Amino acid sequence: MVESRRLLNLREGLFTLIKSVPSTLRHEPGVIVAEGDFVIVHGRFSGAGRPKSWIAADILRIVDGVLVEHWDVLQDEASQAESKSGRPMFGDSFTESCRD
Repeated sequence: MVESRRLLNLREGLFTLIKSVPSTLRHEPGVIVAEGDFVIVHGRFSGAGRPKSWIAADILRIVDGVLVEHWDVLQDEASQAESKSGRPMFGDSFTESCRD
C-alpha cells in the first residue's frame, strides 16, 4: 500500500485528477468497510483507455468529515485464463473482456 503519488496535494491533486479522466471512465464500487477514521472501498475502474480494467482498494482517512489521506492499491484485472483460483477478482463472474 503506497500513498497515492498521483495526487500532489490531496485536495488540488484530486480535482486535477477528476478533470483529466476520460468521460468513459466508470467505477463500480464493491465492498465498502469503515472503522474509526478509515474507509476502504474495493472496486473496478474501467473505460480509461487501458487494455485491462483496474481492480482497486482505495483507503481513505477522514477526520471531522474531511478527507485527509488517501492510499490505493491498483492491479490489472485478471482474465479467466489468468486466474489461478478460477474466480474473478471482482464480483461473482468474469466480465466479457475477462473471458478467454
